[in-house]
Amino acid sequence: MALVQRNRMKLTLEGAKLIIQACEAKSRELGQDMDIAVVDDGGNLIAFCRMDNARITSIDIAINKAFTAAGTRRGTHEYATIASPQGGAAFGIHVSNQGRFMIFGGGLPIIVDGQVIGAVGVSSGTIEQDRIVAQAGVDAFLEALAEEEEASKQQG
Repeated sequence: MALVQRNRMKLTLEGAKLIIQACEAKSRELGQDMDIAVVDDGGNLIAFCRMDNARITSIDIAINKAFTAAGTRRGTHEYATIASPQGGAAFGIHVSNQGRFMIFGGGLPIIVDGQVIGAVGVSSGTIEQDRIVAQAGVDAFLEALAEEEEASKQQG
């Protein structure tokens, strides 16, 4: 039995900035300014961006979507049905964690080699827009990581 984990992956500030930039670009493409949060695997904020016309009320929502996705290791949209008041098995979960638990789309975990290393949360648009923008951030990060790993293999 191992007492500690070694060589554990960690999302860096540079990685978080890349995610934010990709989310901003997708937000502009959609014509909807967003609040964008990136957290580490423990749900701790690494980076945040509030685009000029993003909703002030969505700041905490974006941060909490990222927190929820990191903590649960799944997209926040997955809770929409199971946390519904119409007999959802997880009804009431939205009030857990001092009300930080988000049950609608826009929060996605960042998974590398089967390990959640962080999450992104997006808010200010429709749920669909929030999900699209969050996915753009995750996709850009994973693509850049694959390119970085390929370049590293070619050098060594």
